[in-house]
Amino acid sequence: MKSIEWLGNSLRILDQSKLPVETVYRNALSYKDVAEAIEHMEVRGAPAIGAAAAYGFALGALEYHGDIEGLPSHMEVVQDRLAETRPTAVNLFWALRRMEDRLRECWDVEDLDEVQQILIEEAGRIAEDDRRMNHLIGEHGNEIVPEKANILTHCNAGALATVEYGTALGVIRAAHESGKSIHVYADETRPLLQGARLTALELLGDKIPVTLIADNMAGYLMQQGKVDLVIVGADRIAANGDTANKIGTYSVAVLAQAHGIPFYVAAPTSTIDLKVATGQEIPIEERPAKEIRECFGVQIAPAEVNVYNPAFDVTPAKYITGIITEKGIVTAPYSVNLLKLMVRP
Repeated sequence: MKSIEWLGNSLRILDQSKLPVETVYRNALSYKDVAEAIEHMEVRGAPAIGAAAAYGFALGALEYHGDIEGLPSHMEVVQDRLAETRPTAVNLFWALRRMEDRLRECWDVEDLDEVQQILIEEAGRIAEDDRRMNHLIGEHGNEIVPEKANILTHCNAGALATVEYGTALGVIRAAHESGKSIHVYADETRPLLQGARLTALELLGDKIPVTLIADNMAGYLMQQGKVDLVIVGADRIAANGDTANKIGTYSVAVLAQAHGIPFYVAAPTSTIDLKVATGQEIPIEERPAKEIRECFGVQIAPAEVNVYNPAFDVTPAKYITGIITEKGIVTAPYSVNLLKLMVRP
């Protein structure tokens, strides 16, 4: 299953909110369709959001039929709508800036059809770059996986969260493909159960041994010596290494340190935001209360109860053993080594 697929003049989006019960696709014909799909978490995962937004930008250009001189102002509206969908995942803004830069390079092009084609090609390059980076993340990450390992992962950082292969699951896939004896504990990841619905589905599909656990079981597993390392994805990494990821990641990181278990973050360099000094500056999205009060349309809490539903938390760099990127593995001091990594070709 592909999270997104460009069909020439539309974007086919796998509606991940329906998995694993139903396999349903949205055929996005406009940038507004893409924005809605991102907001509703039909497409999710920072790299996949970035690639989808890039194609949404291209769709916005395809929707324009006026004089070429009016295209830039139209595209500002398109970019603003896409940018407001999810505030935490920096890949969204990275992809939109890249598309904006490509549009600026076209200002001397007088043919609208040519500009539209250039933007479609740039979105395709962003998607292809994600595929390439994920496979490299897998290769580098395989270096830290023992020949026999029980790996705990949180949320879904697999092919469904990217264009292909995955980040955290990319490392796990690479280890499995290299012949290592891998077993994965996937925690359910409340409130939307991405671990239960998506990670378990992906690993079963690849015939990688996986055991589903409730979120509150991770500490007990570690206490029993059943976890050798933790690998998670990321939605934004600050300049000092603080990392925003799905809510609950911080708890797992603290537990891992308490039990002496390595804790790794796997993410492309497009997830690193050097403009943000620390995790305290990362905007944290708050999702609708009904995600906590309900579970797939079934009420599980009093309708009037107050709800706090942040979608992400921030894991301080001191809990992170290493950050696995397509350029290699970065370790502390992150404020120095992340900067070196970003300037490396």
